[in-house]
Amino acid sequence: MPNPNVSLVRAAVTSPFKRAGRPGATLPADRAVLPAAPIATAPLASYRRICGFTEPDTLPLTYPHVLGFPLAMRLMTARRFPLPVVGLVHTWIEITRHRPLRPTDLIDLTVYAEKLTPHRRGTEVTMVTEARLAGELVWESRSGYLSRHATRATATTGAPAPPSAPSPVAELPAVAEWRLPGDLGRRYGAASGDRNPIHLYPLTARLFGFPRAIAHGMWTVARCLAEAPRPDDVQGVRADFRAPVLLPATVTYAADATGFQLRGTGRVHLTGRILGGDGPRPGPAAARDGRS
Repeated sequence: MPNPNVSLVRAAVTSPFKRAGRPGATLPADRAVLPAAPIATAPLASYRRICGFTEPDTLPLTYPHVLGFPLAMRLMTARRFPLPVVGLVHTWIEITRHRPLRPTDLIDLTVYAEKLTPHRRGTEVTMVTEARLAGELVWESRSGYLSRHATRATATTGAPAPPSAPSPVAELPAVAEWRLPGDLGRRYGAASGDRNPIHLYPLTARLFGFPRAIAHGMWTVARCLAEAPRPDDVQGVRADFRAPVLLPATVTYAADATGFQLRGTGRVHLTGRILGGDGPRPGPAAARDGRS
């Protein structure tokens, strides 16, 4: 498997030479492939603990994305990839599981960049991860990553891009209050392999414009999915990352039969919609450490 630390170094080297928003930019047709191999048990066990998954006989819905992320980083840090990786913002993810997966399944992974989409704040790239078992597509995800840059309207008028106008979010019933420690990013990074500096320490996060380290968006999705009555029955999810969670933090997990939210003081960090299976568990609010 590609070393994610090598990709981080390559991102720092290549990003300054890439100009987001370049007219006529195209995506390379490259595909990164990880051949079928046994899933390492120790990292999987660590991932389950940090996210709160308890069922040992099935693979968490989000875990193939974790396995495929180093491949995505390898593609996005390649010279021919048109967007600088430094500064990319993970904006959304959709995951579909076509059949249950077990930790013993020998899945092979394929990752590729699907399309570039104009965005009023820049350009968004959609990255696809596919998992196959004996040639059968059994799991897939699509993720949006936004590269912020001046848009055509900004360039022609000289005015700043219009402010974000996110669609209103109806508050779901509060289920639990989670206290997230300052080392959550380092612990999840150790379990997932995603050691992006914005998640590790206040000092490294400040280098990228954040006052403190922020929680991994994929941890927030996984932690919410782990709260479903039967998370292994959930066939898919659509999640949108709306605002970073600065660590340490106290957040409210909210859910009903239609989906889930993660809320902070005066803002919504994450919204999600369950696709298939039972939705998240509604119930009375309860204080809990988010590191489960």
